[in-house]
Amino acid sequence: MKDIVLLFLLILAGLSAPASAHHSDAGYDRDTLVAFEGVVNRYVFRNPHIMIYVETEDEQGGTVEWEIETGSVPIMNRSGWTSTLLNEGDVVTIRAHPERSGRNHAILNTMETADGNLWSQIEGDLEATLSASSLEGVWKGLSHTNLRRQFSQIELMPAASAAKAQYNDFTDDPNLLCIPHPTPFTIASVNYLTGIQIFDNYVILRNEFLDVNRMVYMDGRGHPENAERTIEGHSIGWWDDETLVVDTRLFDRFNSGNGIGVPSGFQKHVVERYSLSDDGTRAIVDIFVEDPEFLVEPFNGRQEMLYTPHLQLYNYNCEVEAIDE
Repeated sequence: MKDIVLLFLLILAGLSAPASAHHSDAGYDRDTLVAFEGVVNRYVFRNPHIMIYVETEDEQGGTVEWEIETGSVPIMNRSGWTSTLLNEGDVVTIRAHPERSGRNHAILNTMETADGNLWSQIEGDLEATLSASSLEGVWKGLSHTNLRRQFSQIELMPAASAAKAQYNDFTDDPNLLCIPHPTPFTIASVNYLTGIQIFDNYVILRNEFLDVNRMVYMDGRGHPENAERTIEGHSIGWWDDETLVVDTRLFDRFNSGNGIGVPSGFQKHVVERYSLSDDGTRAIVDIFVEDPEFLVEPFNGRQEMLYTPHLQLYNYNCEVEAIDE
């Protein structure tokens, strides 16, 4: 069995795109690869992420087990992985980005199996092949309009900056407790699919990441007074010609309500405007967010999603107890 080889400051040109974990990448050293051949001890195919436990030799000739994290089940299913891809005793060659803490935990870049096949998390945008006649259907976010990247540039109030500075990616991430991203970030991922269902008196906005289902009331009601506050808020909507307008209030306080590590408060207000591109291949979502307690100015951004009716929305079925195993 090969010794562990650490490759420092290696740019991964020519390799498959590395996986993006369900949480922030801040805890991983993306400029470093750990590469080794080892034997699979366990293969855990479930959410919030698929884990591969691989035993290999350490530099002293002993054995060490590495925890290799990959993407979630929906993403890896679309990348060709299955629950029977690996078995205990299989020999694999791992290339992965190690955790900055120094423990034997890394996020997968590529895995080569004994048959010579190379496996990774497949990301990237798809090409437009079909056109929609309405907003109803399945949609996949386009990376060049990544909402999180846009939102990360917004100026924060001192309270938000202080909270963000104290945020720990491995202990404070709500997704580790199977708590999903809040509105409007439920549609922000370029890896997870969004489904839109339109009915006479309501619209359902679904995202497969952590099984978010947002109900948008379209029957003319307003926001209730003194209603229960939630992370996703309370949404009402209406049609402006062919544009779906969604107004969301009644947000609860949340440690990552305005981006990873940036809290949100009771004053948060979101307006989303969903429309079709001229050729029907994309859903365009113009987004307004205000939260004066934590944001210096309101945010205005745009997310675009490709029409992908050939893709299946999966149930996420996150298991909190699986995280620390």
